[in-house]
Amino acid sequence: MTGAPHEPGISEEMVLPEERWRAMEVEHGHRARSLTRAHLERRATGVRHPVEDFLFTYYRTTPGRLQRWHPGPGVILTGGARCERASWRFTAVHGDDICLDLAAYRAARGDTVTFVRELLDATSTRPGRFTCFGLHEWAMVYGLPASDIRHAGWPLRLGARGTDSIVESMSLSCSHFDAFRFFTDAARPRNSLRPTRDSQAMHEQPGCLHAGMDLYKWATKLGPLVPGVLLLDCFQHARAARVLDMRASPYDLTTLGYQPIRIETADGRAEYVAGQRELADSAQQLRARLLQLLDRAHA
Repeated sequence: MTGAPHEPGISEEMVLPEERWRAMEVEHGHRARSLTRAHLERRATGVRHPVEDFLFTYYRTTPGRLQRWHPGPGVILTGGARCERASWRFTAVHGDDICLDLAAYRAARGDTVTFVRELLDATSTRPGRFTCFGLHEWAMVYGLPASDIRHAGWPLRLGARGTDSIVESMSLSCSHFDAFRFFTDAARPRNSLRPTRDSQAMHEQPGCLHAGMDLYKWATKLGPLVPGVLLLDCFQHARAARVLDMRASPYDLTTLGYQPIRIETADGRAEYVAGQRELADSAQQLRARLLQLLDRAHA
């Protein structure tokens, strides 16, 4: 992503002098802390944020985990055997040098590698669909009393009845299981698709905002296979997608500085699709970078 350092090559072996990789480690820490500082400050005071906290509560990756830098496969860190990271899991020590023990990683994480690789490959080869207009957030509050909605402390822009009427007047076509499973009981039958966990690889498509956000989840699950810069790129993408997600939601978040995308209007739908297409292009690039790594781990 723009402004981010490029990760070391993953198709050939690279040797990083200790001075270089320690500088990369420090740079990664600075970037990670800048991305998580606001969340940590809010957490210390007990303040909740309906947009940004999602990346830590739903995906459950700690700020500390984001700060841990990995070089990825095929990168030899000279002098690494003299530091703490030599004891990290999946680290191979060769004299004074260390690198990712890809054989041990494959043996322990082979099922995860296979699942994520097949899912991302299937998603990347399908045409994107851009007709959902972010209605999944509306379907998650459809028919609920105000006290039961997910972000009960924030008002609905159109009120409960107005929100329900939008769901009733537009078509629901959510393809992402982990969004669909949070639909209310009343909204679920209105969806044109029936995504399940077992059929996830059959339904996910690159236009889906949540499929793009989940690249961050897969990057964290793949652990040391993923270079630090790619992990943070996926995090930043997920955050941008979350912002679009919530700007198009039924909630009024203007006091937080988020101007609503009024998907109940033609202009609002056009604005949403434009943002969705831009994020889909970014997600495809991240998906391709992850697939390179997965292909190497699967070999």
